[in-house]
Amino acid sequence: MNSLATPLFHLDGRSFKKGRHHVLHDIRLTIQPGEKVALIGPSGAGKSSLLEWLYQQQASQIALCPQDNGLVDILSVYQNIYMGGLERHSAFYNLTNLIKARKADKEEIQHLAETLGIGDKLWHSMDKLSGGQRQRVAIGRALYRKKSVFFGDEPVSALDPEQARHILKYLISEHDTLVVSLHNRRLALDYFDRIIALKGGHISYDGPVVELSAHQLDRLYVQ
Repeated sequence: MNSLATPLFHLDGRSFKKGRHHVLHDIRLTIQPGEKVALIGPSGAGKSSLLEWLYQQQASQIALCPQDNGLVDILSVYQNIYMGGLERHSAFYNLTNLIKARKADKEEIQHLAETLGIGDKLWHSMDKLSGGQRQRVAIGRALYRKKSVFFGDEPVSALDPEQARHILKYLISEHDTLVVSLHNRRLALDYFDRIIALKGGHISYDGPVVELSAHQLDRLYVQ
């Protein structure tokens, strides 16, 4: 991480509302290019809200994998992944490619799907897939945006440990900066260099992973 680089995000004592309710309080953080940040904390702590707010600041520069996946059930795996790259082409190109896949795009998405372990599902509609398969399609769509920054809201929660590790390694190899919310403590310790813990809408810890033991990390998840 280059401490002299212009921060990607900087919040200095900001609070945020959803409707009439404050969901984040006095948030102070800076995220630099190149950081690998894990957001942790109990359910309802504010992780999704923080990701959502940060994403809105630079949405065009971020590949997002939301918790609800945001997939279109009646479309195929290929079509859902391809939609991650719509901004790179004209409306006419996109429409024709969604109707009949062009060779180059089909080969690229086929390779991506195979890397994610869903290569044999490319022409299946989303409603035929398991929760873990749907999650990998959402990851594929985010990867197909081809951005340097990746945001994920529990992006590997439906995957088994081996799949989760494989995909996190791949996400790290394909993005300069990651901000990912996780419930799996081991993944946070093994693949990220910074932990931001939230509790009740407040940041309860922000520091390097190397300064945390597994036991200390567990305590940050307690309500």
